[in-house]
Amino acid sequence: MNKNKKQVVFDHDGGIDDLLSLMFLLCMDEVELIGVCVTPADCYPDDAVESTLKILAMFNQQDVPVTVGNIIGPNPFPGDWRAQPRLCRALPAFLRTEADYSQLKPEPAHQWLEALLMNAEVPVTILMTGPASNLAKTVTHNPGLKAKISRVIWMGGAVEVRGNVAMHDHDGSAEWNAYWHPQATYDLLSAELPLVVVPLDATNRLPVSWPFLAELAKIKTPLAELAGQCWAATVTAIPAYEFTYFMWDVLATSLLTIDERALTIQAGYLTASVTTPDAGRMSVAPAGKGFACQWLTDVDADAVINYLFELLQTKKAVKLSFC
Repeated sequence: MNKNKKQVVFDHDGGIDDLLSLMFLLCMDEVELIGVCVTPADCYPDDAVESTLKILAMFNQQDVPVTVGNIIGPNPFPGDWRAQPRLCRALPAFLRTEADYSQLKPEPAHQWLEALLMNAEVPVTILMTGPASNLAKTVTHNPGLKAKISRVIWMGGAVEVRGNVAMHDHDGSAEWNAYWHPQATYDLLSAELPLVVVPLDATNRLPVSWPFLAELAKIKTPLAELAGQCWAATVTAIPAYEFTYFMWDVLATSLLTIDERALTIQAGYLTASVTTPDAGRMSVAPAGKGFACQWLTDVDADAVINYLFELLQTKKAVKLSFC
């Protein structure tokens, strides 16, 4: 353990942007990844685990433990969305890489996380790009562990913009990570951790657009090539009549090390609904009726993209090559 670096646990749910987030995280000099939790939300766990292990191998990180959650949210993601990240396993870089399953731990993710925090020598940063179920369960069961957490970054929610849930029994006000397990969303907020929420309000500034993909294609590194292939797979991931693909999780991941002048952060109080027709909806509330946290309201999109492009030129992906 390098105590001079941020000790980070990454909890993701296996989507293409989650896998891209893992790649970017592993490029950050200031970060030491100490564990990965896979939440069975917008993925099928076997696919997510294999892809996670292969990305860790690409970066020569076979000592990082990986664990899978067993908490199931009441509002499942569409099956087509969950299966779509399987495409990544068919990319040449993934096919050339062996997954080391000795890194996979048997404990459910929330139990593994509780043990890790209990034994942590320095405060831990937790990055979550899927639903909040594992961390919410951990701090609800053992509130004393909140003192071991230095910061939580969570991609979830829609505060003052429309959500992206389109279900017959929902009013469309919620974001999917918050909707998958509304009680976990509420429990995360009520824990009043040092939480920064990255909601759709901010991620809407970063669509995976054709101009973005064209600029990415100009970067001639193996890692940029792989990232471009992954992002290209999102062009048809979600029907355009619903909404386009955004850099939801990648933006949240960039908060670990990006210059905060690129971010507009608001402090205040949020709460979340746990019942239909607006389950998972997050909203601003007055003190006493909401829970203290911070959330992004806006970002400098160009600054974020330039930062991501810098990371893609790292040489840390030691096992990637064009041949």
